[in-house]
Amino acid sequence: MSYYRLMEILPAFLSWTTLILMFLLSFFVPKGVAIFIILFDTYWLFKTIYLSLHLKNSFKKLKENLKINWLEKLKNDPLTKDKWEKIYHLIILPMAIEPYEVVKETFLQLRESNYPLDKFIVVLATEERFPQGQEVAQKIEKEFGSYFFEFLYTVHPANLEGEMPGKGSNEAWAGKKAQELLDSLEIDYKDVIVSVFDIDTQVFKDYFGILTYNFLTTAHPLRSSYQPVPLFLNNIYKAPALARIIGFSATFWHLMQQSRPEKLTTFSSHSMPFQAAVDIGFWQKDIVSEDSRIFWQCYLHYNGDWRVVPLFYPVSMDANAAPTFWKTLINLYKQQRRWGWGAENIAYIANGFKNNSRIPFKKKFFWLFHVIEGFHSWATNSLIIFALGWLPIILGGQRFRVTLLAYNLPYITRYIMTVASIGIVSSAILSMALLPPKPPNFGKRHLFWYFVSWLLMPLTLIVFGSLPALEAQTRLALSGKWRLDFWVTPKHR
Repeated sequence: MSYYRLMEILPAFLSWTTLILMFLLSFFVPKGVAIFIILFDTYWLFKTIYLSLHLKNSFKKLKENLKINWLEKLKNDPLTKDKWEKIYHLIILPMAIEPYEVVKETFLQLRESNYPLDKFIVVLATEERFPQGQEVAQKIEKEFGSYFFEFLYTVHPANLEGEMPGKGSNEAWAGKKAQELLDSLEIDYKDVIVSVFDIDTQVFKDYFGILTYNFLTTAHPLRSSYQPVPLFLNNIYKAPALARIIGFSATFWHLMQQSRPEKLTTFSSHSMPFQAAVDIGFWQKDIVSEDSRIFWQCYLHYNGDWRVVPLFYPVSMDANAAPTFWKTLINLYKQQRRWGWGAENIAYIANGFKNNSRIPFKKKFFWLFHVIEGFHSWATNSLIIFALGWLPIILGGQRFRVTLLAYNLPYITRYIMTVASIGIVSSAILSMALLPPKPPNFGKRHLFWYFVSWLLMPLTLIVFGSLPALEAQTRLALSGKWRLDFWVTPKHR
């Protein structure tokens, strides 16, 4: 068995070993498990406090950045005023079967950007296998194409050898077509920032201003990706409670990561130098998690000289909501499972580190441990917290159940986790501050239920957190027919 294959199996092996030991040790060593869960819950409490501080710090910076006119700052700052006008923005928008209404909203926001539109090269990337997408693209081109310096829509051919149908292969095709256009225009790749956005991504008006400012002032502009904060707000007032909670949870996680740039990788909609995209041969065409893989492609290609610059600035996308409640639940689970499939990067990273002697061992260990621990925690932590408060009592036998430790275990863990739930309360309050302008019929009663819906958080951590992550890791380990293909999250209005 190859090293690469072993590393694909590793995430599921670690997660399932942890869960099996959770039951076995509760039966054979109930006292040890009881002490462990008290310590683990205490660790979770301090981690919640630690992450809450990062969340507060990131939110403060985000609010401050939203108040700044970044175009004016570009024009007046000595570091940028003589440089910013030579920068072009290549915007790639891959799409599949999304309706015209969703795509139009994206272009309406793009058109309202506080940035010269004659610096925008927009590529609407459609799929040959979805003719309805091409019809939407033609309609969008007629309505919005004239606003930008250049506009083109591409048609990614179906069934190309070595490709998986999905975003990565579509983006790679669009990137090559954009490269041909830039060559014809004689624009230097080093002066182009490429932003790859999900088709429902609506940019806030100063996104390209703050992106350009960071590109021109950061220490390593051509060796950096640029990551905004994803807000799942486009349809927030029509999304069910679970969809809102999961969307906000993802937002808060990425907000916290912005204050920990040493652990930040790319996610969903983000930006990077076009020169780097050309150097690595564009996005990988045969994987699901292309948005995070592009970071590792660059990291390995440049021998560890790659990082993500946090923008502390938002872009807005759709919360995962379907026309019916049950369909929403199914789609939420599938989306989380697709994100959990990002564990496929572990084998890619480990194999790349193994074959690259130029990256220092310290960096290799840091990143590999961080990524493996992250996916392991995702699949197991919620189940550990939920189960170990009562498993030793049930499985530990009568001899353990009559001990003082067994009697107090539920009370101790409940108390610790009650204190830790302050993170849920703070998240609920923060989510209210992030809500977009409210519709006319939105009153105090709605705000109350939006706040109360955060009580569903423990449920979402298990059903839409641990379980889809565990399934994704298990499928990766089994491989073959169990592997996941790219799943397009349905969008509708």
